[in-house]
Amino acid sequence: MHPDDSIDINGRPVWCAALERLLDDVYTFAMAGPRLHDDWGRDVLAVMDRSVADPRGWRTLEWQIDKEGRENVRPSYPFLPLTAEQVHAWTYPITASAAAELLASLTQEWFFEDRPVRTRLDREDVLTDARTLLGRFGTEAVFRTSSDLARTSESPDFLADELAGGRAFTDYLMDLGLIVVGTDEVGVFWSFNAQ
Repeated sequence: MHPDDSIDINGRPVWCAALERLLDDVYTFAMAGPRLHDDWGRDVLAVMDRSVADPRGWRTLEWQIDKEGRENVRPSYPFLPLTAEQVHAWTYPITASAAAELLASLTQEWFFEDRPVRTRLDREDVLTDARTLLGRFGTEAVFRTSSDLARTSESPDFLADELAGGRAFTDYLMDLGLIVVGTDEVGVFWSFNAQ
């Protein structure tokens, strides 16, 4: 068992419970994969095209529409066919604190909720779940986002601002993502506006 594989009262890894509470009700993609290459961009692409499994066998999130698109459109659906160079160029570094705020903000449905985390009564619980998810990747993890808010700052206030995508990684009108690069694993968390 991995040192941080703590179990909740229902016998599930705490990480899985936090994932379900945080992102299970919104249109998101959330998966982790192993670090197999010096270039983490290649590992991220492997997660996006589902050619690797979660190294710990933990829960992932993927909507049924994505599974159908994978079978009928391309293996990486809804992600575009990308290169590792594009993943590097189209994302920006952010701090661990900003990454937790961004991940918490992915609980928002695009255009339907106005700054939900900032005004929610359970704001600290949501942020705790986000930190739990990010903690899996270790204290040395590096965080990157596709959000244009990170173009000029490594610590944008994701809770104060509206969600802002950047260069599209998918076929959808808007998308927003967080990439976590740890020593042994990578994580890909993406939110989609499928309108």
